[in-house]
Amino acid sequence: MPPFEIENLNSLKQCEGREFPATQWFVVTQDQIQRFADATEDRQWIHLDPERARRESPFGGTVAHGFLTLSLMSSLLKQAVQIRSGIAMAVNYGLNKVRFPSAVRADSQVRARVTLLSAKESPEFVDAVFLIHVESQSSDKPCCVAEWLVRYYRQ
Repeated sequence: MPPFEIENLNSLKQCEGREFPATQWFVVTQDQIQRFADATEDRQWIHLDPERARRESPFGGTVAHGFLTLSLMSSLLKQAVQIRSGIAMAVNYGLNKVRFPSAVRADSQVRARVTLLSAKESPEFVDAVFLIHVESQSSDKPCCVAEWLVRYYRQ
């Protein structure tokens, strides 16, 4: 499904409280998990040792890093909503809350459900707070829930 389109940055506030359509499913591969481990130096066996993870972990195999799941939000947000004009740049302004209620198993599919909680306008920018639920096909619980702040600078 294509992203929900908002005409311009000035229209964002009108979408407060709106849940946008879910994104497409995305496969989190063992190769991506390995590359994330290499980039972050987080090489815990539950992420990288499939045999040991099958034997010893409660997940029955390797799982993605929570921060890998969190870092997918930028791409997932772009799939959920697109602001067509009025933006010079967007920056990650921070997070209010982050939780990882369930694990993302290697080679499973995830998608996001995005709700715009608020849009605070100022002359130079708009601060948006999105509630993002990343869900996996392999769990009834979301694998990541976060309130993400994005600052959109005006053109």
